[in-house]
Amino acid sequence: MIAPYTITLHSLMFGYPGQPPLGTLDGCFDSGSLTAIIGANGTGKSTLLKTLAGLLPPLGGHFCMAPQARRQLGYLPQLAEFDRQFPLSVNDLVLMGCAPHCGMFGRISGAWRKHAFEALDTVGMAAFAQAHIGTLSGGQLQRVLFARLLVMQSPVILLDEPFTGIDAQTTRTLLTVVRQLHQQGRTILAVLHDLEQVEAHFPRVLMLRPEGHRWGDSHEVLPSLSSSTATPPQLRLVP
Repeated sequence: MIAPYTITLHSLMFGYPGQPPLGTLDGCFDSGSLTAIIGANGTGKSTLLKTLAGLLPPLGGHFCMAPQARRQLGYLPQLAEFDRQFPLSVNDLVLMGCAPHCGMFGRISGAWRKHAFEALDTVGMAAFAQAHIGTLSGGQLQRVLFARLLVMQSPVILLDEPFTGIDAQTTRTLLTVVRQLHQQGRTILAVLHDLEQVEAHFPRVLMLRPEGHRWGDSHEVLPSLSSSTATPPQLRLVP
């Protein structure tokens, strides 16, 4: 059973150093919650995730996260940011998920190797274990990165546009993985643009917008967005 891992934001100002903050947030992502972060381009969705992942410093305020969650944080950046030319096999990349448990240079036991193979099998990539990551399609690489997340066993998972630019079948497979991780009690935040996905799979929503952020249940937040005359064109609305 996953221990309680709530992320609490105390007047957290997020943005890039030397630039005006993109927003300020008070509130919390409850332990075991599944939250979609939505909003128009430029509202700071990816920047917020990078701040929570420790890649950017808060511009003000702070956030609280359990020490173990920080050590085992599962952060998946946008696919375009991943260097596919790095000399790694699919299996090597997935085994990197063992680092929080075995150390960067620790010995990887047979049990962990078995776990990595099972993770690849879960996402339908076991047959590609020895392939070079540079030979994979975008959808295949995203499946492998999700397999690495499964190996990490992270209590808190941050996903930045995990379904952008991949095929429909891969999206369905990875949404199933997200649902399974949520059922295991993990706290999951995902930046998304497709509101149909949000409505169908994500019970909670944080909507970032210049005129004021909205944070709540999907069935409460999404109808207000659909009826707004200022709906951001970057978001796909549910018909």
